[in-house]
Amino acid sequence: MDFLIKALQLILSLSILVILHEFGHFFFARLFKTRVEKFYLFFNPGFSLFKFKKGDTEYGLGWLPLGGYVKISGMIDESMDKEQLKEEPKSWEFRSKPAWQRLLIMVGGVLVNFITALVIFWLILFKWGESYIPAENARYGLYFHPIAQEMGLQEGDRVLKVGTHDVETVPGITRLILLEDASEMTVERNGEQILLPIPSDINQRILAAGVRTLADFRIPIVVDTVIPGSGAFIGGLQKNDSIVGVDNVETPFFHQFTAELANHRDKETLISLYRDGNLYHLNMSVDESGKLGFGPKGPTKLLGARQLSYGFFEAMPAGINKGVNLLTGYVKQLKLVFSREGAKQIGGFGTIGSLFAPVWDWESFWYTTAFLSIILAFMNILPIPALDGGHVLFLIYEIVARRKPSDKFMEHAQMVGMVLLLGLLIWANGNDLYRWIFK
Repeated sequence: MDFLIKALQLILSLSILVILHEFGHFFFARLFKTRVEKFYLFFNPGFSLFKFKKGDTEYGLGWLPLGGYVKISGMIDESMDKEQLKEEPKSWEFRSKPAWQRLLIMVGGVLVNFITALVIFWLILFKWGESYIPAENARYGLYFHPIAQEMGLQEGDRVLKVGTHDVETVPGITRLILLEDASEMTVERNGEQILLPIPSDINQRILAAGVRTLADFRIPIVVDTVIPGSGAFIGGLQKNDSIVGVDNVETPFFHQFTAELANHRDKETLISLYRDGNLYHLNMSVDESGKLGFGPKGPTKLLGARQLSYGFFEAMPAGINKGVNLLTGYVKQLKLVFSREGAKQIGGFGTIGSLFAPVWDWESFWYTTAFLSIILAFMNILPIPALDGGHVLFLIYEIVARRKPSDKFMEHAQMVGMVLLLGLLIWANGNDLYRWIFK
């Protein structure tokens, strides 16, 4: 069921973004009286699932869900329709329009995707606001991935700065280390501030290990709910009990507790806890997945979260800022791709689908859609033939050199670009398949 929900969200999200992207091209083409022959969601080699014609444009739904397209008269695109180019240019054709108009037609899709992301972020902040736990609220300190421990970080440390950048959120630690090329970090340990060097090869080590986050909050185990019929329920666990040990092993923090409990799967074990200031030792059965059957209080309740609310007009600049920051971060990540370990992290539809929540949550759906809209805009503006950015590159050359590249050159460039994109598609989805097979 989780897979189905994620798949449906992926299809809906990409359908919305592809239609809007192609509408961007369509809008500017029609604005400059350029004929659009086809407007399709998904590709339709051989046949279409659905189509109708209105005016000069055929609208349709293809069967191959790898994107969409608009076919503009007099333009060399993925359709590789060269018959038009053998005839004299018509006034309604793309090739007959001034370079500045053709430039706007080509950037229209990217422009609409970027604006779409900003609008979605604006409305998300207006509707739901935003909530996060500031890094400064880590009153119990942090615990760290083994790679972070190899850097010298210890349980209970608090990371204050990475280079010159203040750490505002704990997940932000990994992002700052990966993207900001810092050589050291400022850490608070036992009330004192110390500097720890950041190894020069840390990015590749993080990518090779597939690490999503190097640090997380240490929180005590405080019971919030107990599942009826579970080992915790039968053993007498109650709300607000504070668990401190498993089988006489001290586990004051949740990550320690879960790690130790996993060693007692399908067994009965001794659980030490405090209740109303008194220490108790109760026998409880651990299920085969290594759980007792209770819901703990999360970091939001135990550490406190910062909740930001916005009025309709207040949310607009905040949404724009969020979109620009995401785009900036994504551009910085590009340097990671051009390495052996970075290339292994490139993912296809499986990776994109994993971004969505396993339950249908509209706030999460729209946030992920806005994020994907940023990615779609950025990827399409890359100067690769067959992408919008490739066409833009040749148009800029035309404006500067005051002459067009030949039709034959454009045909060859389009073919090279399509081969590159096909190779990237195979590589990305191959990575997904490899990760799925080998976990």
